[in-house]
Amino acid sequence: MYRVLVCDKISDEGVKLLSLEQDFEVDVKTGLKEDELVSIIDNYDAMIVRSATKVTRRIIEAASRLKVIGRAGTGVDNIDVEAATEKGIVVMNTPGANTVAAAEHAVAMLMSMARKIPQANASMKQGKWEKKKFMGVEVRNKVLGIIGIGRIGSYVAKMAQGLNMEVIAYDPYISEEAATSLGIRLVGLDELLETADFVSIHTPLTSETKYLIDKEKLLKMKKGAFLINCARGGIVKEDDLYEVLKSGHLAGAALDVFEEEPINPDNPLLTLDNVICTPHIGASTREAQEVVAVAIAQQIIDYFKRGVIKHAVNVPSIKPELIPKAEPYINLATKLGLLVAQIYEGRMEEVEVEYSGEVLEEGIYHALTSAALVGVLKPILGNGVNMVNAQYIAKQRGIKVVEKRSKSTEGYVSLIRIILKGEGKQVSAAGTLIKKDSPRIVMINQFPVEAEPSGYILYFTNYDRPGVIGRIGTILGEAGINIAGMRLGRFKPGEMAVALLNVDDPVPEEVLEKIKQLPNIIDVKMINLG
Repeated sequence: MYRVLVCDKISDEGVKLLSLEQDFEVDVKTGLKEDELVSIIDNYDAMIVRSATKVTRRIIEAASRLKVIGRAGTGVDNIDVEAATEKGIVVMNTPGANTVAAAEHAVAMLMSMARKIPQANASMKQGKWEKKKFMGVEVRNKVLGIIGIGRIGSYVAKMAQGLNMEVIAYDPYISEEAATSLGIRLVGLDELLETADFVSIHTPLTSETKYLIDKEKLLKMKKGAFLINCARGGIVKEDDLYEVLKSGHLAGAALDVFEEEPINPDNPLLTLDNVICTPHIGASTREAQEVVAVAIAQQIIDYFKRGVIKHAVNVPSIKPELIPKAEPYINLATKLGLLVAQIYEGRMEEVEVEYSGEVLEEGIYHALTSAALVGVLKPILGNGVNMVNAQYIAKQRGIKVVEKRSKSTEGYVSLIRIILKGEGKQVSAAGTLIKKDSPRIVMINQFPVEAEPSGYILYFTNYDRPGVIGRIGTILGEAGINIAGMRLGRFKPGEMAVALLNVDDPVPEEVLEKIKQLPNIIDVKMINLG
Protein backbone atom coordinates (compact mmCIF):
# COMPACT_ATOMS: atom_id res chain seq x y z
CA MET A 1 0.00 0.00 0.00
CA TYR A 2 1.39 3.40 -1.04
CA ARG A 3 0.42 6.24 1.27
CA VAL A 4 0.27 9.78 -0.14
CA LEU A 5 0.06 12.95 1.97
CA VAL A 6 -1.52 15.98 0.31
CA CYS A 7 -0.24 19.00 2.24
CA ASP A 8 -1.81 21.89 0.30
CA LYS A 9 -5.21 22.41 -1.31
CA ILE A 10 -5.32 20.86 -4.77
CA SER A 11 -8.19 20.09 -7.15
CA ASP A 12 -10.43 17.25 -6.04
CA GLU A 13 -9.80 15.60 -9.41
CA GLY A 14 -6.18 14.90 -8.45
CA VAL A 15 -7.14 13.45 -5.06
CA LYS A 16 -9.84 11.35 -6.71
CA LEU A 17 -7.40 9.94 -9.28
CA LEU A 18 -5.08 8.74 -6.52
CA SER A 19 -7.89 7.44 -4.32
CA LEU A 20 -9.38 5.32 -7.09
CA GLU A 21 -6.04 3.69 -7.83
CA GLN A 22 -5.57 0.27 -6.31
CA ASP A 23 -2.86 0.09 -3.61
CA PHE A 24 -2.98 3.85 -2.94
CA GLU A 25 -4.22 5.53 0.23
CA VAL A 26 -4.53 9.34 0.33
CA ASP A 27 -4.61 11.67 3.34
CA VAL A 28 -5.39 15.37 2.82
CA LYS A 29 -3.93 17.38 5.70
CA THR A 30 -3.42 21.04 4.81
CA GLY A 31 -1.90 23.84 6.85
CA LEU A 32 0.48 21.64 8.87
CA LYS A 33 3.46 23.31 10.56
CA GLU A 34 6.99 21.93 10.33
CA ASP A 35 6.82 20.14 13.71
CA GLU A 36 3.52 18.48 12.73
CA LEU A 37 4.94 17.29 9.42
CA VAL A 38 8.09 15.97 11.09
CA SER A 39 5.95 13.89 13.46
CA ILE A 40 3.91 12.17 10.69
CA ILE A 41 5.98 12.19 7.49
CA ASP A 42 7.56 8.80 8.19
CA ASN A 43 4.15 7.21 7.53
CA TYR A 44 4.11 8.25 3.86
CA ASP A 45 5.67 7.16 0.57
CA ALA A 46 4.84 10.40 -1.26
CA MET A 47 3.79 13.94 -0.49
CA ILE A 48 2.12 16.56 -2.69
CA VAL A 49 2.55 20.28 -2.09
CA ARG A 50 1.86 23.56 -3.83
CA SER A 51 3.68 26.73 -2.74
CA ALA A 52 2.39 27.06 0.83
CA THR A 53 4.08 24.09 2.50
CA LYS A 54 7.83 24.43 3.05
CA VAL A 55 9.51 21.04 2.72
CA THR A 56 12.60 21.62 4.84
CA ARG A 57 15.71 19.50 5.41
CA ARG A 58 14.37 18.67 8.87
CA ILE A 59 11.18 17.21 7.37
CA ILE A 60 13.12 15.28 4.75
CA GLU A 61 15.54 13.82 7.28
CA ALA A 62 12.57 12.53 9.30
CA ALA A 63 11.15 10.76 6.24
CA SER A 64 12.83 7.36 5.98
CA ARG A 65 9.94 5.95 3.91
CA LEU A 66 9.41 8.89 1.55
CA LYS A 67 10.25 8.29 -2.13
CA VAL A 68 8.60 11.21 -3.97
CA ILE A 69 7.82 14.87 -3.33
CA GLY A 70 5.37 16.15 -5.93
CA ARG A 71 4.93 19.88 -6.59
CA ALA A 72 1.56 20.69 -8.17
CA GLY A 73 3.02 23.56 -10.14
CA THR A 74 6.39 24.62 -11.49
CA GLY A 75 8.54 26.32 -8.85
CA VAL A 76 10.25 24.12 -6.25
CA ASP A 77 11.96 26.83 -4.18
CA ASN A 78 9.77 25.80 -1.22
CA ILE A 79 11.43 22.35 -1.29
CA ASP A 80 14.97 21.61 -0.09
CA VAL A 81 15.92 19.81 -3.28
CA GLU A 82 19.52 19.21 -2.16
CA ALA A 83 18.38 17.44 1.01
CA ALA A 84 15.92 15.34 -1.01
CA THR A 85 18.63 14.42 -3.51
CA GLU A 86 21.03 13.33 -0.76
CA LYS A 87 18.35 11.01 0.55
CA GLY A 88 17.40 9.63 -2.86
CA ILE A 89 13.95 11.23 -2.92
CA VAL A 90 12.58 12.24 -6.33
CA VAL A 91 11.32 15.82 -6.54
CA MET A 92 8.77 16.17 -9.36
CA ASN A 93 6.90 19.19 -10.66
CA THR A 94 4.38 19.84 -13.43
CA PRO A 95 6.03 22.24 -15.88
CA GLY A 96 3.75 23.55 -18.57
CA ALA A 97 0.53 22.54 -16.82
CA ASN A 98 -0.16 26.11 -15.67
CA THR A 99 1.69 27.92 -18.45
CA VAL A 100 -1.37 29.57 -19.98
CA ALA A 101 -2.81 30.66 -16.64
CA ALA A 102 0.47 32.18 -15.45
CA ALA A 103 1.15 33.92 -18.76
CA GLU A 104 -2.38 35.31 -19.01
CA HIS A 105 -2.07 36.69 -15.48
CA ALA A 106 1.17 38.48 -16.34
CA VAL A 107 -0.43 40.09 -19.39
CA ALA A 108 -3.54 40.96 -17.35
CA MET A 109 -1.29 42.66 -14.79
CA LEU A 110 0.50 44.53 -17.58
CA MET A 111 -2.77 45.81 -19.05
CA SER A 112 -4.24 46.66 -15.64
CA MET A 113 -1.15 48.67 -14.77
CA ALA A 114 -1.02 50.45 -18.13
CA ARG A 115 -4.65 51.54 -17.83
CA LYS A 116 -4.72 51.94 -13.99
CA ILE A 117 -7.77 49.69 -13.80
CA PRO A 118 -7.43 48.62 -10.13
CA GLN A 119 -6.98 52.23 -8.97
CA ALA A 120 -9.93 53.44 -11.06
CA ASN A 121 -12.08 50.61 -9.74
CA ALA A 122 -11.21 51.47 -6.12
CA SER A 123 -12.00 55.13 -6.75
CA MET A 124 -15.37 54.31 -8.31
CA LYS A 125 -16.32 52.16 -5.34
CA GLN A 126 -15.63 55.12 -3.10
CA GLY A 127 -18.30 57.04 -5.03
CA LYS A 128 -15.82 59.16 -7.00
CA TRP A 129 -15.64 60.03 -10.71
CA GLU A 130 -11.95 60.90 -11.26
CA LYS A 131 -11.76 60.55 -15.03
CA LYS A 132 -8.71 62.77 -15.52
CA LYS A 133 -6.74 61.12 -12.71
CA PHE A 134 -6.50 57.75 -14.40
CA MET A 135 -4.86 58.64 -17.70
CA GLY A 136 -3.24 55.45 -19.02
CA VAL A 137 -0.83 54.45 -21.76
CA GLU A 138 -1.32 52.19 -24.79
CA VAL A 139 0.76 49.07 -25.14
CA ARG A 140 0.65 49.12 -28.95
CA ASN A 141 4.11 49.79 -30.43
CA LYS A 142 5.70 49.66 -26.97
CA VAL A 143 8.70 47.45 -26.14
CA LEU A 144 8.21 44.52 -23.78
CA GLY A 145 11.39 43.16 -22.24
CA ILE A 146 11.06 39.59 -20.95
CA ILE A 147 13.59 38.19 -18.49
CA GLY A 148 13.53 34.43 -19.05
CA ILE A 149 11.80 32.96 -22.09
CA GLY A 150 10.93 29.46 -20.98
CA ARG A 151 7.42 28.11 -21.32
CA ILE A 152 5.67 31.02 -19.60
CA GLY A 153 7.93 33.75 -20.95
CA SER A 154 7.49 32.44 -24.50
CA TYR A 155 3.71 32.43 -24.15
CA VAL A 156 3.75 35.98 -22.78
CA ALA A 157 5.82 36.98 -25.81
CA LYS A 158 3.27 35.43 -28.16
CA MET A 159 0.39 37.32 -26.54
CA ALA A 160 2.35 40.57 -26.49
CA GLN A 161 3.10 40.23 -30.20
CA GLY A 162 -0.64 39.86 -30.71
CA LEU A 163 -1.00 43.26 -29.02
CA ASN A 164 1.49 44.72 -31.54
CA MET A 165 4.26 45.04 -28.98
CA GLU A 166 7.93 44.62 -29.90
CA VAL A 167 9.44 41.85 -27.75
CA ILE A 168 13.04 41.65 -26.62
CA ALA A 169 14.40 39.17 -24.10
CA TYR A 170 17.29 38.34 -21.83
CA ASP A 171 17.96 34.64 -21.30
CA PRO A 172 21.52 33.26 -21.22
CA TYR A 173 20.25 29.69 -21.60
CA ILE A 174 18.53 29.94 -24.98
CA SER A 175 20.11 30.04 -28.40
CA GLU A 176 19.85 32.93 -30.83
CA GLU A 177 18.16 30.60 -33.32
CA ALA A 178 15.47 29.53 -30.82
CA ALA A 179 14.71 33.14 -29.90
CA THR A 180 14.56 34.20 -33.55
CA SER A 181 12.08 31.42 -34.30
CA LEU A 182 9.81 33.00 -31.67
CA GLY A 183 10.18 36.43 -33.21
CA ILE A 184 12.20 37.64 -30.21
CA ARG A 185 15.43 39.62 -30.26
CA LEU A 186 17.93 38.53 -27.58
CA VAL A 187 19.79 41.29 -25.75
CA GLY A 188 21.89 41.69 -22.63
CA LEU A 189 20.16 42.43 -19.34
CA ASP A 190 21.32 46.04 -19.17
CA GLU A 191 20.20 46.73 -22.75
CA LEU A 192 16.81 45.21 -22.00
CA LEU A 193 16.33 47.39 -18.93
CA GLU A 194 17.44 50.51 -20.76
CA THR A 195 15.20 49.83 -23.80
CA ALA A 196 11.94 48.28 -22.57
CA ASP A 197 8.78 50.22 -21.70
CA PHE A 198 7.51 47.19 -19.79
CA VAL A 199 9.73 44.56 -18.12
CA SER A 200 8.21 41.19 -17.19
CA ILE A 201 10.11 38.60 -15.15
CA HIS A 202 9.72 34.88 -15.90
CA THR A 203 12.74 33.15 -14.38
CA PRO A 204 12.97 30.74 -11.45
CA LEU A 205 14.43 31.84 -8.12
CA THR A 206 17.98 30.47 -7.89
CA SER A 207 21.26 31.58 -6.38
CA GLU A 208 21.94 33.32 -9.70
CA THR A 209 18.60 35.17 -9.84
CA LYS A 210 18.29 36.12 -6.16
CA TYR A 211 18.02 39.94 -6.13
CA LEU A 212 18.77 39.98 -9.85
CA ILE A 213 16.80 43.22 -10.00
CA ASP A 214 18.20 45.54 -7.33
CA LYS A 215 18.46 49.32 -7.10
CA GLU A 216 21.25 49.52 -9.64
CA LYS A 217 19.25 47.55 -12.20
CA LEU A 218 16.00 49.39 -11.43
CA LEU A 219 17.67 52.73 -12.06
CA LYS A 220 18.88 51.43 -15.44
CA MET A 221 15.24 51.07 -16.51
CA LYS A 222 13.76 53.82 -18.66
CA LYS A 223 12.18 56.63 -16.69
CA GLY A 224 8.45 56.00 -16.68
CA ALA A 225 8.79 52.26 -17.37
CA PHE A 226 6.71 49.53 -15.71
CA LEU A 227 7.85 46.33 -13.95
CA ILE A 228 5.85 43.08 -13.73
CA ASN A 229 6.90 40.18 -11.49
CA CYS A 230 4.67 37.11 -11.59
CA ALA A 231 7.60 34.69 -11.25
CA ARG A 232 9.04 34.42 -7.74
CA GLY A 233 9.53 36.71 -4.78
CA GLY A 234 13.18 37.46 -4.09
CA ILE A 235 14.16 38.09 -7.71
CA VAL A 236 13.33 41.77 -7.19
CA LYS A 237 14.76 43.43 -4.07
CA GLU A 238 11.61 44.88 -2.55
CA ASP A 239 13.20 47.65 -0.47
CA ASP A 240 15.00 48.94 -3.56
CA LEU A 241 11.82 48.72 -5.64
CA TYR A 242 9.93 50.77 -3.06
CA GLU A 243 12.61 53.45 -3.10
CA VAL A 244 12.74 53.69 -6.92
CA LEU A 245 8.93 53.76 -7.23
CA LYS A 246 8.67 56.38 -4.51
CA SER A 247 11.18 58.57 -6.36
CA GLY A 248 9.00 58.53 -9.48
CA HIS A 249 11.68 56.95 -11.68
CA LEU A 250 9.34 54.07 -12.50
CA ALA A 251 5.71 54.63 -13.44
CA GLY A 252 4.49 51.49 -11.70
CA ALA A 253 4.93 47.88 -10.69
CA ALA A 254 2.61 44.86 -10.78
CA LEU A 255 3.47 42.09 -8.34
CA ASP A 256 1.95 38.65 -7.83
CA VAL A 257 4.84 37.29 -5.74
CA PHE A 258 6.74 38.50 -2.68
CA GLU A 259 9.78 37.64 -0.60
CA GLU A 260 7.53 36.87 2.36
CA GLU A 261 4.26 35.07 1.66
CA PRO A 262 1.67 35.75 2.90
CA ILE A 263 2.87 39.33 2.60
CA ASN A 264 3.48 41.33 5.76
CA PRO A 265 0.69 43.95 6.01
CA ASP A 266 3.39 46.49 6.90
CA ASN A 267 5.24 45.97 3.61
CA PRO A 268 5.76 49.55 2.34
CA LEU A 269 4.99 48.54 -1.25
CA LEU A 270 1.35 48.22 -0.22
CA THR A 271 1.23 51.95 0.57
CA LEU A 272 2.08 53.04 -2.99
CA ASP A 273 -0.69 54.02 -5.42
CA ASN A 274 1.44 53.00 -8.41
CA VAL A 275 1.75 49.38 -7.23
CA ILE A 276 -0.89 46.79 -8.03
CA CYS A 277 -0.62 43.39 -6.42
CA THR A 278 -2.30 40.00 -6.19
CA PRO A 279 -1.75 37.17 -3.66
CA HIS A 280 0.29 34.73 -5.81
CA ILE A 281 -2.66 33.74 -7.98
CA GLY A 282 -0.88 33.54 -11.34
CA ALA A 283 -1.72 29.85 -11.70
CA SER A 284 -5.06 30.06 -9.91
CA THR A 285 -7.57 29.24 -12.59
CA ARG A 286 -10.00 26.36 -12.36
CA GLU A 287 -8.55 24.86 -15.51
CA ALA A 288 -4.91 25.14 -14.41
CA GLN A 289 -5.51 23.80 -10.91
CA GLU A 290 -7.29 20.75 -12.23
CA VAL A 291 -4.56 20.15 -14.80
CA VAL A 292 -1.67 20.39 -12.29
CA ALA A 293 -3.45 18.25 -9.69
CA VAL A 294 -4.24 15.49 -12.18
CA ALA A 295 -0.75 15.73 -13.68
CA ILE A 296 1.12 15.32 -10.39
CA ALA A 297 -1.22 12.53 -9.27
CA GLN A 298 -0.61 10.62 -12.52
CA GLN A 299 3.16 11.16 -12.24
CA ILE A 300 3.17 9.67 -8.74
CA ILE A 301 1.07 6.70 -9.90
CA ASP A 302 3.42 6.13 -12.85
CA TYR A 303 6.44 6.26 -10.56
CA PHE A 304 5.18 3.63 -8.13
CA LYS A 305 3.38 1.40 -10.64
CA ARG A 306 5.74 1.58 -13.64
CA GLY A 307 8.97 3.02 -12.26
CA VAL A 308 8.66 5.98 -14.66
CA ILE A 309 10.23 9.24 -13.49
CA LYS A 310 8.64 12.21 -15.25
CA HIS A 311 9.42 15.93 -14.80
CA ALA A 312 11.87 15.35 -11.95
CA VAL A 313 14.05 18.33 -11.07
CA ASN A 314 16.80 16.25 -9.43
CA VAL A 315 17.01 13.33 -11.88
CA PRO A 316 18.19 13.62 -15.50
CA SER A 317 15.00 14.21 -17.44
CA ILE A 318 13.68 11.98 -20.22
CA LYS A 319 11.08 13.27 -22.63
CA PRO A 320 7.80 11.40 -22.06
CA GLU A 321 7.73 10.10 -25.64
CA LEU A 322 11.23 8.60 -25.16
CA ILE A 323 10.48 6.76 -21.90
CA PRO A 324 9.52 3.42 -23.57
CA LYS A 325 12.78 3.54 -25.53
CA ALA A 326 14.84 4.55 -22.48
CA GLU A 327 13.64 1.89 -20.03
CA PRO A 328 15.51 -1.11 -21.55
CA TYR A 329 18.66 1.02 -21.88
CA ILE A 330 18.38 2.03 -18.21
CA ASN A 331 18.22 -1.66 -17.32
CA LEU A 332 21.26 -2.39 -19.51
CA ALA A 333 23.33 0.49 -18.05
CA THR A 334 22.53 -0.61 -14.49
CA LYS A 335 23.49 -4.23 -15.21
CA LEU A 336 26.77 -3.19 -16.84
CA GLY A 337 27.55 -1.04 -13.79
CA LEU A 338 26.83 -3.97 -11.47
CA LEU A 339 29.06 -6.21 -13.57
CA VAL A 340 32.16 -4.00 -13.62
CA ALA A 341 31.78 -3.14 -9.92
CA GLN A 342 31.80 -6.81 -8.91
CA ILE A 343 34.73 -7.69 -11.16
CA TYR A 344 36.81 -4.71 -10.04
CA GLU A 345 38.96 -4.83 -6.91
CA GLY A 346 40.32 -1.73 -5.21
CA ARG A 347 39.44 1.92 -4.74
CA MET A 348 37.24 3.49 -7.40
CA GLU A 349 38.53 6.75 -8.83
CA GLU A 350 36.70 7.24 -12.10
CA VAL A 351 33.65 5.93 -13.96
CA GLU A 352 33.68 6.55 -17.69
CA VAL A 353 30.48 5.89 -19.64
CA GLU A 354 30.75 5.88 -23.42
CA TYR A 355 27.75 5.95 -25.76
CA SER A 356 27.44 5.34 -29.47
CA GLY A 357 24.60 4.86 -31.93
CA GLU A 358 20.87 5.18 -31.28
CA VAL A 359 21.33 5.53 -27.52
CA LEU A 360 22.80 8.99 -28.10
CA GLU A 361 19.33 10.33 -28.79
CA GLU A 362 18.94 13.53 -26.78
CA GLY A 363 17.18 13.04 -23.47
CA ILE A 364 18.27 9.43 -22.95
CA TYR A 365 21.98 9.08 -22.37
CA HIS A 366 22.38 11.55 -19.49
CA ALA A 367 19.84 9.52 -17.50
CA LEU A 368 21.74 6.35 -18.38
CA THR A 369 24.86 7.70 -16.69
CA SER A 370 22.92 7.86 -13.43
CA ALA A 371 21.67 4.32 -14.02
CA ALA A 372 25.23 3.11 -14.63
CA LEU A 373 26.35 4.74 -11.38
CA VAL A 374 23.53 3.00 -9.51
CA GLY A 375 24.97 -0.30 -10.71
CA VAL A 376 28.54 0.67 -9.83
CA LEU A 377 27.66 1.87 -6.33
CA LYS A 378 24.99 -0.65 -5.37
CA PRO A 379 27.36 -3.49 -4.36
CA ILE A 380 28.85 -1.05 -1.80
CA LEU A 381 25.78 0.89 -0.67
CA GLY A 382 22.92 -1.52 -1.34
CA ASN A 383 19.46 0.01 -1.78
CA GLY A 384 20.68 3.35 -0.38
CA VAL A 385 21.63 4.44 -3.90
CA ASN A 386 19.22 5.20 -6.74
CA MET A 387 19.03 7.33 -9.87
CA VAL A 388 18.24 10.39 -7.78
CA ASN A 389 21.35 10.40 -5.58
CA ALA A 390 23.85 8.32 -7.57
CA GLN A 391 25.66 11.33 -9.09
CA TYR A 392 25.64 13.13 -5.73
CA ILE A 393 27.09 10.09 -3.92
CA ALA A 394 29.80 9.64 -6.57
CA LYS A 395 30.81 13.27 -6.15
CA GLN A 396 30.84 12.98 -2.36
CA ARG A 397 33.12 9.94 -2.61
CA GLY A 398 35.48 11.73 -4.97
CA ILE A 399 34.64 9.48 -7.94
CA LYS A 400 35.06 11.32 -11.22
CA VAL A 401 32.22 10.72 -13.70
CA VAL A 402 32.99 11.09 -17.42
CA GLU A 403 30.49 10.90 -20.29
CA LYS A 404 31.79 10.27 -23.80
CA ARG A 405 30.19 10.10 -27.22
CA SER A 406 31.68 7.80 -29.82
CA LYS A 407 31.01 7.50 -33.54
CA SER A 408 32.08 3.86 -33.56
CA THR A 409 29.24 1.42 -32.81
CA GLU A 410 31.48 -1.59 -33.54
CA GLY A 411 28.71 -3.09 -35.65
CA TYR A 412 25.86 -2.59 -33.16
CA VAL A 413 22.85 -0.29 -33.49
CA SER A 414 23.74 1.09 -30.05
CA LEU A 415 26.55 0.46 -27.61
CA ILE A 416 27.10 1.42 -23.98
CA ARG A 417 30.56 0.91 -22.52
CA ILE A 418 31.42 1.42 -18.85
CA ILE A 419 35.04 1.68 -17.74
CA LEU A 420 35.75 1.61 -14.00
CA LYS A 421 39.19 2.98 -13.14
CA GLY A 422 41.36 3.34 -10.07
CA GLU A 423 44.83 2.68 -8.64
CA GLY A 424 46.33 2.36 -12.13
CA LYS A 425 43.96 -0.38 -13.32
CA GLN A 426 40.59 -0.64 -14.98
CA VAL A 427 37.71 -2.98 -15.80
CA SER A 428 35.37 -2.42 -18.73
CA ALA A 429 32.16 -3.95 -20.05
CA ALA A 430 30.03 -3.09 -23.06
CA GLY A 431 26.47 -3.98 -23.89
CA THR A 432 23.70 -3.50 -26.41
CA LEU A 433 20.05 -4.33 -26.97
CA ILE A 434 18.77 -7.02 -29.28
CA LYS A 435 15.16 -6.97 -30.48
CA LYS A 436 15.00 -3.43 -29.01
CA ASP A 437 14.42 -4.54 -25.43
CA SER A 438 16.66 -7.53 -24.61
CA PRO A 439 20.00 -6.50 -23.03
CA ARG A 440 23.20 -8.34 -23.86
CA ILE A 441 26.75 -8.13 -22.58
CA VAL A 442 28.90 -8.08 -25.71
CA MET A 443 32.35 -7.27 -24.39
CA ILE A 444 34.38 -7.56 -21.17
CA ASN A 445 37.83 -5.94 -21.10
CA GLN A 446 37.78 -5.97 -24.92
CA PHE A 447 37.06 -9.72 -25.04
CA PRO A 448 34.02 -10.40 -27.25
CA VAL A 449 31.23 -12.30 -25.47
CA GLU A 450 27.47 -12.49 -25.73
CA ALA A 451 25.64 -13.14 -22.48
CA GLU A 452 22.34 -12.22 -20.89
CA PRO A 453 22.98 -9.92 -17.89
CA SER A 454 20.70 -11.51 -15.33
CA GLY A 455 20.77 -13.72 -12.26
CA TYR A 456 23.92 -15.35 -10.95
CA ILE A 457 27.01 -15.41 -13.14
CA LEU A 458 30.30 -17.15 -12.48
CA TYR A 459 32.93 -14.96 -14.13
CA PHE A 460 36.46 -16.19 -14.61
CA THR A 461 39.57 -15.52 -16.63
CA ASN A 462 41.93 -18.29 -17.61
CA TYR A 463 44.65 -19.40 -20.01
CA ASP A 464 42.93 -21.09 -22.93
CA ARG A 465 43.96 -24.69 -22.37
CA PRO A 466 42.06 -27.98 -22.86
CA GLY A 467 40.11 -29.25 -19.85
CA VAL A 468 39.59 -25.96 -17.98
CA ILE A 469 35.82 -25.76 -18.58
CA GLY A 470 35.38 -29.47 -17.90
CA ARG A 471 37.10 -29.29 -14.52
CA ILE A 472 34.98 -26.26 -13.49
CA GLY A 473 31.83 -28.09 -14.59
CA THR A 474 32.80 -31.09 -12.47
CA ILE A 475 33.34 -28.95 -9.36
CA LEU A 476 30.03 -27.17 -9.83
CA GLY A 477 28.22 -30.47 -10.45
CA GLU A 478 29.66 -31.98 -7.28
CA ALA A 479 28.37 -28.91 -5.38
CA GLY A 480 24.89 -29.34 -6.85
CA ILE A 481 25.06 -26.13 -8.87
CA ASN A 482 23.41 -26.23 -12.29
CA ILE A 483 24.90 -24.36 -15.25
CA ALA A 484 22.12 -22.60 -17.17
CA GLY A 485 24.30 -21.11 -19.91
CA MET A 486 27.90 -20.45 -20.88
CA ARG A 487 29.62 -17.81 -22.96
CA LEU A 488 33.33 -17.74 -23.78
CA GLY A 489 35.54 -15.02 -25.21
CA ARG A 490 39.13 -15.08 -26.49
CA PHE A 491 41.37 -13.42 -29.05
CA LYS A 492 43.65 -16.35 -30.02
CA PRO A 493 43.74 -20.05 -29.12
CA GLY A 494 46.05 -20.79 -26.21
CA GLU A 495 46.10 -17.22 -24.88
CA MET A 496 44.04 -15.51 -22.17
CA ALA A 497 40.26 -16.00 -22.26
CA VAL A 498 37.16 -14.97 -20.30
CA ALA A 499 34.02 -16.92 -19.50
CA LEU A 500 30.56 -16.15 -18.13
CA LEU A 501 28.61 -19.08 -16.71
CA ASN A 502 24.97 -18.43 -15.86
CA VAL A 503 24.18 -20.57 -12.82
CA ASP A 504 20.90 -21.23 -11.03
CA ASP A 505 22.29 -20.60 -7.54
CA PRO A 506 25.12 -18.53 -6.04
CA VAL A 507 28.45 -20.35 -5.87
CA PRO A 508 29.61 -20.68 -2.23
CA GLU A 509 32.99 -19.27 -1.25
CA GLU A 510 34.50 -22.71 -0.62
CA VAL A 511 33.56 -23.80 -4.15
CA LEU A 512 35.09 -20.63 -5.58
CA GLU A 513 38.30 -21.46 -3.72
CA LYS A 514 38.42 -24.91 -5.33
CA ILE A 515 38.03 -23.33 -8.77
CA LYS A 516 40.77 -20.80 -8.02
CA GLN A 517 43.19 -23.65 -7.29
CA LEU A 518 42.71 -25.25 -10.70
CA PRO A 519 45.56 -25.05 -13.22
CA ASN A 520 45.38 -22.16 -15.74
CA ILE A 521 42.78 -20.18 -13.73
CA ILE A 522 43.69 -16.48 -13.38
CA ASP A 523 40.71 -15.01 -11.55
CA VAL A 524 37.22 -16.07 -10.42
CA LYS A 525 34.31 -13.90 -9.29
CA MET A 526 30.71 -14.61 -8.29
CA ILE A 527 28.50 -11.94 -9.89
CA ASN A 528 24.90 -11.21 -8.88
CA LEU A 529 23.01 -9.20 -11.52
CA GLY A 530 19.60 -9.72 -9.89
